[in-house]
Amino acid sequence: MRILRSRLMEIAIKKREEERQQLKGEHVAAGWGNQIRSYVLHPYKMVKDHRTGFESTNPDQILDGDLDSLMRMYLLSSVDGL
Repeated sequence: MRILRSRLMEIAIKKREEERQQLKGEHVAAGWGNQIRSYVLHPYKMVKDHRTGFESTNPDQILDGDLDSLMRMYLLSSVDGL
C-alpha cells in the first residue's frame, strides 16, 4: 500500500506541475527587445504601449498613475486575440 500511495502521489505532483507550467507559459527574460512601453518626455511628450500599439501624448497622466486607458487597450487587444 505504501508503494502504491507513493506512486499515486508522484503522479499527482507531476500532473500539478504540468498544469502550473501550462498556466505560467514560456519564460521571457526582461531585456532590451522585450520592452512593454516607451516614454518620451523631451522634446515632445509621448507614451507608446508596444503590446497594443496604444499611444498617448499625455505621459504625465500615465506617470501619475492613471492607467485606465492602457489597461482598457490591453484588455481589448487580448479579447481580439482570442
